Amino acid sequence: MPFSSDEPGNPGLYLEIGQAVAQRLGRAVSYTWYKSYFGKRTVRETLLSRQCDAMVGLPLVDDFMGPAVIFSKPIAHEGYALVAAKDRKLGGVDDLKGLRVAVQYQSTPQNLLASRDEIQKVTVLSPDEGMVALEQGKVDVAFIWAPVAGWLNKTVYGDKYRLVSTEGDGLLWQTAIGFAKGSGALRDEVDTVLPSLQADIDALFVKYGVPNATPVKFGEVDRATSSVGANEPVTVGQAAPADKPVQTAAVSGDPKAGRETFNGTCAHCHGPDAVQAERKIDLRLLRKRYADEMEATFWKTVHDGRPAKGMPAWKDVFSDDELKNVYAYLQTVQDSGTSN
Repeated sequence: MPFSSDEPGNPGLYLEIGQAVAQRLGRAVSYTWYKSYFGKRTVRETLLSRQCDAMVGLPLVDDFMGPAVIFSKPIAHEGYALVAAKDRKLGGVDDLKGLRVAVQYQSTPQNLLASRDEIQKVTVLSPDEGMVALEQGKVDVAFIWAPVAGWLNKTVYGDKYRLVSTEGDGLLWQTAIGFAKGSGALRDEVDTVLPSLQADIDALFVKYGVPNATPVKFGEVDRATSSVGANEPVTVGQAAPADKPVQTAAVSGDPKAGRETFNGTCAHCHGPDAVQAERKIDLRLLRKRYADEMEATFWKTVHDGRPAKGMPAWKDVFSDDELKNVYAYLQTVQDSGTSN
């Protein structure tokens, strides 16, 4: 929640949007259930495998899974929001001067405020933790992932707080309904009814507490230091048989090609350009964690996976040359400092 649930009386934002579209098209609707925090793997194994016809709420960005996914007209926007008492002015970054502000670790808001010494940053690991800090009076404002913050504000905190969406690079994205590239006819059908449904969709965002009002402009953030989303678990996959030797010899590769592969496949869980808020899946810490064993650990992990920890095996998906490129790229983003 707030996006989907198997509770009939509380189906969630995305399911209700899907129901509204199907009803307007005069079609029955059924669901394919798959844990959405698996990210792009969810898209591959449902939408692109023809297990479903459409996915509501995908980010409408040019580089989302290349041409494999096509999109409807935008239906809303989602991103980060400022959360504070209803009487507090929240018109822009200058309104945060002298305040204690909760920011998610290694998120776009944290990067945006990093150079503002007049703002006291209080680091949290999730929107839930940010809302708790706000409720306990440990911070004056929380600058956190809006959909979860809005849902918690509505269901846990009785609409006690005001949420203001923020606009800027890495802060806000349009969302749409996604289709497989061969489903252009269905996409066009949906596009014809979306304008007549927009008021209903807007009302559903209000129902589930997800901010969708006009955002405040917060300036630009270098995309290389911004992260999309927050605290999303890594993809779960099945461990592959250990029939391929683990490569441990020193490797060379193309970091540029590795970055492209990484951002196309791994970024949803580990963050764009490996910027990730959760330390346990922050790949910039590999050298600190594993020191001289970093390379061996990389190869064993990407070949065989760690299914108990949610990491799929990739040895049957990518060649070793492609994985060499990924490793070469990860070497360029390692956090400096001594091993611990």
